[in-house]
Amino acid sequence: MFRTLLALGAAPLALLPFHAQAEEADDAPGDAILVVGQRERDISLDARGLSVSLGDEQFAGVNARNVEDLMKYAPDFFVRTRYAGDSNGVPGFRGTHSTQSARTLVMVDGFTVSNFLGNSFAYAPKWGVVGPGEVEQFDVVYGPYSARYAGNSMGGVVNITTRSPEKTEAFAAVQGMAQPYDQYGTHDSYWGYSAEAGFGFRQKDGPWSVRLSGRHFRNTGHPQMFYGLTPSASTAAATPVTGAVVDPRQAMAGAPGTATNPIFAAQSPAEITQDQAKLRIGYDGASGVTGELLLAYWHNLDTQTAPDCYLSDAASNMVCDGLVSIGGQKYTASGANWSRTIRDELLAGVKVSAPVSDAVSVQANVSTYRILRSDGFTSKGYNAGARDGAGTLARQGPTWWWTGDLSLAAQVGGMDLAGGGSANLYKTDLTNYTLANWRSDSGKAFSTRTFGKTRNLAAWAELRVPFDPVTLTLGARYEDWRAFDGGLARLGTAGAPVTATYPSRHADGFQPKASLEWAAGPQTRVQLSLAKATRFPTVGELFQGSLNGDGTFNRDSFDPNLKPERSTDANLLVAHDFGGVKLTASAFWQRVRNTIFSFTGFNQNGVTTSSYKNVDLTRQYGLELIAEARDVALPGLDVDANVAWIDSVTLRNDAAPAAEGVQFPRIPRWRINGNLRYRVAEPVLIAIGVRYASRPNTDLFGLQRGDTYGYTSELFALDAKVSWDVTEQLRVSAGVDNITNNRAWVYHPYPQRSFLVEAGWKL
Repeated sequence: MFRTLLALGAAPLALLPFHAQAEEADDAPGDAILVVGQRERDISLDARGLSVSLGDEQFAGVNARNVEDLMKYAPDFFVRTRYAGDSNGVPGFRGTHSTQSARTLVMVDGFTVSNFLGNSFAYAPKWGVVGPGEVEQFDVVYGPYSARYAGNSMGGVVNITTRSPEKTEAFAAVQGMAQPYDQYGTHDSYWGYSAEAGFGFRQKDGPWSVRLSGRHFRNTGHPQMFYGLTPSASTAAATPVTGAVVDPRQAMAGAPGTATNPIFAAQSPAEITQDQAKLRIGYDGASGVTGELLLAYWHNLDTQTAPDCYLSDAASNMVCDGLVSIGGQKYTASGANWSRTIRDELLAGVKVSAPVSDAVSVQANVSTYRILRSDGFTSKGYNAGARDGAGTLARQGPTWWWTGDLSLAAQVGGMDLAGGGSANLYKTDLTNYTLANWRSDSGKAFSTRTFGKTRNLAAWAELRVPFDPVTLTLGARYEDWRAFDGGLARLGTAGAPVTATYPSRHADGFQPKASLEWAAGPQTRVQLSLAKATRFPTVGELFQGSLNGDGTFNRDSFDPNLKPERSTDANLLVAHDFGGVKLTASAFWQRVRNTIFSFTGFNQNGVTTSSYKNVDLTRQYGLELIAEARDVALPGLDVDANVAWIDSVTLRNDAAPAAEGVQFPRIPRWRINGNLRYRVAEPVLIAIGVRYASRPNTDLFGLQRGDTYGYTSELFALDAKVSWDVTEQLRVSAGVDNITNNRAWVYHPYPQRSFLVEAGWKL
């Protein structure tokens, strides 16, 4: 309760002195779009519903180890980042929780980097193709209120705009990071660094520009899993051990399965190495024709070869595997595996826009994302890892997706008309092998395979009509979806693969949109937005299950007949600009039929298992208050603060009625973000940030609520940063996140107190 009150007190600081600045308000332009955030540049997205644009002004107050950190104080928004370099950073909007990755559309310069191969923490957007030093602005739109975007915008849309060179220029930045960590029997400090550089060139009297950039990133992330001992009735001899840790909070929270058993080991820290390179070629012709080519390569190496085992035998030897005894009770220690994952990925995209006439323009965009290599090597136990023993290999490929858009925009008699079509194709192919030596694929033996494709074709149209002081926007989108070429395979009793294929699936969705914006006064705007959206199942939700021993589908591992999610949405915004302070209030409502939900639980090793099912009906509504204050009380003092209240419940679930009326998992009632920036002197900026989320339910039935490993807990973090512009070209900064060292969990542990130092140079 104390943290809630403290966060509530920190966030609304912007509200206190607003009356002192009210008389300085400038008249807002009559055709302005209601957008929260920076005012220097136009938002790159179609702004319907709550829309946020973040730029250098906001970035200056953030400790950004990775690009997604730049959004950490955005209203009613978060990214599930467990450590610097985490590849599983799923964004969450309002009542979209941290494993519903397919409800967010993420783009880089308009090219899709959302991983719609699945819908979970393992299918996060490909943030790693962008370094934080090359971001010009972050734009976020909450909800599916524009016909331009696919039904995956049910949660929201994010677009990252990278910098386009305005002249010959260059930049370089280096970072050092550290995190002391203390949990259960693990007591260590983890270190990291990054180096990023880029070069840009623009023709002085010509249309061409080129930007080349790259980043090398290295960090050790704290352990993400903790392994519990499994009681055993074996009559075999057991090794007496000491050192196991019992977490009383797990018992208090009613952890499922064996989660309350003594913890004997922590997963190995993740040694992350990432290399990123990007080439962007731009064309800006005098005739109005513009074009862009983007190539981005991302290499990711995740090595986990040092599990922290807490058990010791009588001779003080470390024990990580096998049959052990504690106080006469026998247990099995297993699950502390070694692993190594290697991924190489490529984004390639091209877009062109051109005027057809003074009133008509056309734009085309096509891109592909290729997972060139994805190999996950894992040992079968600790001893096998240490001795190069048996293991498994999960090899993905060929896996990729294609996306394309063609649109036409016209101005007719004061009205704006737009329309177009889009298409995407997603393919996955994952094969599992058994290995004699877990480090090598030499002599690999086939085990299982999952594969499949989905494609989506869409057409949309939108009409914007101004009736001063009211602007009406009407739109509609139609999507035609198909799933095909899917199946599962396993090793049969005769030693040959046995394959079962799915029948193809087809569905469609009509998605009407409407938005009414009223300029109620020079500084007051009101917007009401309504929409329907359809989110179709992903490749992974449909095609990744298991087979029974007789080669038939295991119906408990997945549901090949998953229905699309269909939402009805509404958002009311009221914004008033007092000059020094702008206040925006938002009320939102969403009802979703056939929500696709992954029920997650523990297995005997403390590892999560899940299966996808439809929940008949869910509903969320909530309120948001956003304050943007500039030069309040003191010149150079800026505050961005927001508070949100969310009520998200399961209304009907015929398969599990006990879930009805219960707050939906991982959705907090309260979420508060705020960032205060004060320029104490012209070259020196200090910033303080706050992030808070109240404790949600962990499971669908509201029975699991804990503040420890295996649960989604309350989050409270205070951050600070000091930045010094040594010269016009050189900047240095130092910061700390989670100053109070609050321990928070999203099943896995969030970072504890973390430090960052940075130096940046630009030409």
